[in-house]
Amino acid sequence: MGALVHLICRPSLSFPAQACQFQPNIGGSSGSRPSELPKDLVMLHRRELLQGMAAGAGAAFGLSLLPQQLLAANGTSAPKRIIFFLQNQGFDPATCIPEGMKTSGSLAGVKLPEPISPLEPYKDRMHIINGLHGMHTSPSHSAFFGALGGYRGGDGVPPSAATIDYELSKVLPQTLLPHLCIGMDSIENMTTKPTLATLSATGAGQPIFMHSNPNHLYQMLYGGISTGDIRRQHEARSNLLNQIESMAASKGESLPSQDRQRYGQYVQGFRDVNGLRGRLETVSDHLRKFAPDVDSRYTKPEHETDWHDVLLDLGISSLTSGITNTLTIGSGRGEIFGAWKGLGIDQQGHNLGHMEQPGNPIWIKIRQYNSRMLVRIMEELESVPEGSGTMMDNTLIVYTSNNADKQHTSGANWPVMLLGNFDGAFKTGCFTQLDGKRPINALYTSLLHAAGAPCDRFNMTEQLAKKFDSGNGPLKEVLT
Repeated sequence: MGALVHLICRPSLSFPAQACQFQPNIGGSSGSRPSELPKDLVMLHRRELLQGMAAGAGAAFGLSLLPQQLLAANGTSAPKRIIFFLQNQGFDPATCIPEGMKTSGSLAGVKLPEPISPLEPYKDRMHIINGLHGMHTSPSHSAFFGALGGYRGGDGVPPSAATIDYELSKVLPQTLLPHLCIGMDSIENMTTKPTLATLSATGAGQPIFMHSNPNHLYQMLYGGISTGDIRRQHEARSNLLNQIESMAASKGESLPSQDRQRYGQYVQGFRDVNGLRGRLETVSDHLRKFAPDVDSRYTKPEHETDWHDVLLDLGISSLTSGITNTLTIGSGRGEIFGAWKGLGIDQQGHNLGHMEQPGNPIWIKIRQYNSRMLVRIMEELESVPEGSGTMMDNTLIVYTSNNADKQHTSGANWPVMLLGNFDGAFKTGCFTQLDGKRPINALYTSLLHAAGAPCDRFNMTEQLAKKFDSGNGPLKEVLT
């Protein structure tokens, strides 16, 4: 039994076993949330909504509606979604700021730097921000959970609060899987540690694990609609998880109270996984339209970038199908490793962080690869009609690094690129130069404001703000 629990709930090697308590929520958390209906009623409402969609309720509106669109059609706010893409080893501002731009201005008459040149056709949808800081996160090699949490992080340090991606997943329209995290690394790391928690969290000491093995993720999302070996493996895994849940629930009562509480968290995790599988099967006909084709890149990858590419496909399909509306992508998985041999780059891991990024052909390849991924996301979302426009019209992509501007950094400058406008909430087609006195928390406050959950500060006390934040509330420079 212990071996099976470890297999399903494998914690990061940097964390004690109890830090795995939310891992079975794998990439997202379901369950009751503040100021919402009780969990049973929420799940009943969601199940009825999806069953209606599967039965053809969308036909009443004249098109095949996604779960978010059904919510919008029922009179709720626009079905917004958000994507975080974090590249490790830092994001040097010289690789994204057009040459000669020293002050804020339009991107219309300038040329983007070579590392992000694939985004040139999308300048009118872009907002480059320079001058935020994250000194209070003590990033060094990485800020880990602090990058999206806006608090002090470190290798092996559990999260001290929820991260912005999770907080946004709570206020955006409800989906089958509120939050999905995927992580890209070397084949060796993705194989030996298919799940890892370094970037996202639901709360203090409650990490969210990211998926790195596309075969496992495909089974979780689309195993119920597959055939052949994938279907057989999915059914075997489902039967095993059901048995584990049942056995764990009955055996845990005999444990001491402290262990019983922790054991109960594992049991709830299995219930969440099994519940997600059931909800996905409810809309199987709908999901068949979006499931990516499985090819040799899944089972016989030539390079790690094959797995990076299919992981991205799965992430995109989870958005376009309506499975989730919050996606976090960790290229390098929030650590100091990573490999891109498929791009012709022999160097990997920590050494990449010791290279200057501007003008470096290695980093130009990596950053252009990222940029092409961003283009793929935008093109796919642009191809799906939504309301009077497309899914991309209601989406925001946040691209940055988990350790500010470089590998060994104080966090004094934390460049960010935004793509999309979140249903008109963010300015686009421009570059904004800030004075270095506002933290990344201010950007996260802006995201919450745009999502309909305004606040003065995100994960920053007044005492901490006196030292690290010259302002209050969202960044007026980025919102419309």
